[in-house]
Amino acid sequence: MSDLHYENVRRDYTSHSLSRKDMTVNPFEKVNEWLEDAVKGNVLEPTAVIVGTSTPDGHPSMRTVLLKEVLNDEFIFYSNYESRKGQQMAANPHVALTFLWHELERQIHIEGTVRHLEPELSDAYFEQRPYTSRVGARISPQSHPIPNREYIMAAFAKESLKFVGRKVPRPDSWGGFAVKPERIEFWQGRSSRLHDRFLYLPNGDGTWSLTRIAP
Repeated sequence: MSDLHYENVRRDYTSHSLSRKDMTVNPFEKVNEWLEDAVKGNVLEPTAVIVGTSTPDGHPSMRTVLLKEVLNDEFIFYSNYESRKGQQMAANPHVALTFLWHELERQIHIEGTVRHLEPELSDAYFEQRPYTSRVGARISPQSHPIPNREYIMAAFAKESLKFVGRKVPRPDSWGGFAVKPERIEFWQGRSSRLHDRFLYLPNGDGTWSLTRIAP
């Protein structure tokens, strides 16, 4: 296989700027503002967030999920508790999140700790999901090997028929994850790679400190 060279693939970032006066006292207000900008700007999958975990021996692991809400200063997403990421977060609750909006030349980087969301909140969200998504959550052994696609489709068809006209109960293996941030960084692309970066750190009394950091 020949070598691959991409050193000349680059573009300048000139769409927006970010100054201290643009930053809110509470970082969650800025998170909401940028999420709203992504939605209104027709960004593809505006709530997509990359979740970073680690294996028990410290190897990093990444995947993308969809943020569903920010509740009580925690970032909420849903998935299978027995999946690879679910098992990793059970063993090590320290996680990282990244929102990446190429169209807006923006990123938000978050580090914090994760816990399982209260069952009643997971139940409430599960009930509002589309019928097929609820069924899929019940039959998918997420991240675990399966023999072929026919296997999962047959399981889906069988489970779908079982609950026609009935409530689909949330499986114990599926629910919400709540990430409590300990660090939130806002990144705005700028010309000449002199990007604007602002870092929020908790003061321990419910307030946050704000610092501009070098690009």
